[in-house]
Amino acid sequence: MTQPAPAIGEVLDQLPDAPRARLMQMRGLILAAATATQTAPLTETLKWGQPAFLPARKDGTTIRLGWSEKMPETCAFLVHCQTDLLSRYRQLFPTEFTYDGNRAVLVPTEGPFPEAALQQMAAMALTYHRDKRAAR
Repeated sequence: MTQPAPAIGEVLDQLPDAPRARLMQMRGLILAAATATQTAPLTETLKWGQPAFLPARKDGTTIRLGWSEKMPETCAFLVHCQTDLLSRYRQLFPTEFTYDGNRAVLVPTEGPFPEAALQQMAAMALTYHRDKRAAR
């Protein structure tokens, strides 16, 4: 896997080991989804101080990754709150994850989690606008 953009690397380097490792794992799944959906290369940047992944074309919505000392046992996979992605994620994966409102999927910082499901969620976010156009 490629190294993250320098600004993202700096943010990740400030985190404890477990969330840093999990966020890097989640980053890998997002990059794999981008390749699979032909939305690569992604622009990696910081939004609100968090790693963010933007599709090359206007095919999808931004994905952000986060971790907070307020909830140290989870990392967050975040999408734009005005999409219907979280409701779709809840329908597809009702018990696999914990959800926070209409914006975040919570992933444990340690232990196993459904990686294929998270990669599918990333693919859905990265193709969100393309899929809506195709449905019209």
